[in-house]
Amino acid sequence: MPESSNKNLPRRFGFFLVDNFTLISMSAAVEPLRMANRICGADYYSWVTISESGDPVMASDGLSVNVDHSINTTPTGDLDAIIVCGGSDVVKNTSETVLRWLKSVKKRDIGVGATCTGSYVLAAAGLLDGYRCSIHWENIASLTDLFPNIQVSRNIYTIDRNRYTCSGGTTPVDMMLYFISEQRGAKVSAGVAEQFIYERIRRPNDLQRIPLKHEVGHQSEKLVVAVELMEANIREPIVQSDLAEYIGVSVRQLQRLFQRYLNCTPTRYYLQVRLNRARELLQQTRLSLVEISSLTGFMSNSHFSKSYKDVYGHSPSDERRRPAS
Repeated sequence: MPESSNKNLPRRFGFFLVDNFTLISMSAAVEPLRMANRICGADYYSWVTISESGDPVMASDGLSVNVDHSINTTPTGDLDAIIVCGGSDVVKNTSETVLRWLKSVKKRDIGVGATCTGSYVLAAAGLLDGYRCSIHWENIASLTDLFPNIQVSRNIYTIDRNRYTCSGGTTPVDMMLYFISEQRGAKVSAGVAEQFIYERIRRPNDLQRIPLKHEVGHQSEKLVVAVELMEANIREPIVQSDLAEYIGVSVRQLQRLFQRYLNCTPTRYYLQVRLNRARELLQQTRLSLVEISSLTGFMSNSHFSKSYKDVYGHSPSDERRRPAS
């Protein structure tokens, strides 16, 4: 199997489990490594699990997970990176002892990373100052407020030098597939995705989709419904008058809602929703431009191309030639 010229990405991982960690994110980080080893026919990747005391750790779903080491017995000299697996109540479940241990890891020039809210733990230990990082969308605002020296990103995962952070859920799969692709080649990475029936391999520059309800809250339920209708009707867009009627407001009131909470017109927002979908199709499928134009509600390919270039600064055909970043 081909080796990548990127020798700095980790192969030997220590997964530190915070009490109440999210099991799906931890598993999503480990399983691609296991499958890559199986496909390669060799133990190219290795990993151990760690808890503060060495005792089993309870995940947020109530399942208890045994670990290999405590923080005092972890063979850090045999590891390339420590990945902190966060979850619920991460502030309450992070002790000063763990923060001191992570600081000592930094002194040994070992990479660190995080899944889900684990980025908070790294930030509290001072390990993300001057770095970019990702965290679950629910925690972006609080992490930004608490740690102004950190550049918190909406990206699904972020690799900044030897800091490897992702937003949670299944995003660790995408981050690990990136490692595998860089280190063992695209064929192995694609093979892992196929084994997991993982049809959409996301890029590092893909953004987390923050639900409108989280951004607007309960200030405008009618606006939330309007946006949900837009997102459910991409191929055949709803005209503005019908959209207003569906949610029980006048066209003028609809326009005011979008201007007040989203700082744009309904037409502009709807166009952005459709173009976002088109971008996903361009990046993740082999559909022709004509097919994508039709699926996203454009009357002509020329209108689609012009609208796309106006928003993204390059044509749809150029989008497919752009490298992941």
